[in-house]
Amino acid sequence: MYRAQASIADAARTPVNVSGMAETLPEPWLRGTSKGIHPLHAALLHSFQQAAEDVERFTEGLTDEQMWARPFDLAPVGFQIRHITGSIDRLLTYAEGRQLSAQQMARLTSEMQRGASRGELLKHLSSELDQAATIVRRIDPNKASEERAVGRKQLPTTVGGLLVHIAEHTQRHVGQCVVTAKIVRLANTNNHL
Repeated sequence: MYRAQASIADAARTPVNVSGMAETLPEPWLRGTSKGIHPLHAALLHSFQQAAEDVERFTEGLTDEQMWARPFDLAPVGFQIRHITGSIDRLLTYAEGRQLSAQQMARLTSEMQRGASRGELLKHLSSELDQAATIVRRIDPNKASEERAVGRKQLPTTVGGLLVHIAEHTQRHVGQCVVTAKIVRLANTNNHL
């Protein structure tokens, strides 16, 4: 997983285990790790780093069964992790001015399928965030106002709009992952699963 280092670019390229990270470590955007990185890129890279750290921290100790549990009919933790990586990939495709491939559409429809372990999901999350960080760094910030079209309906947005949405959408699903993980733990403690 990601961890603050000399620069956010280095952090985005360096997967490390953050399980033992001190609770007092500030959020990535407060670590002074974005020197020399365009603010548009830094915000998104910080979002990726925060996502990796929070998902690892709040899923620590969950069994494979708990990763796919659906308390109160909530989407499982495993789905949230897959959806984070899949949606980042899809939204970056639009930001690059391309449309989704058949493979990306197939991946979208399989996000809810059970099976992957916590370790496999975290490894995939780290790998996908590394790839996404590489793509983000290639995007010219001066093109933030360029128009883009999203989905079959070709809904209008901009490169900048997509990048901001990637950060907010990622954090929304990290939050859902954290809440579901806490409910699963509580339900398991009270023998409700």
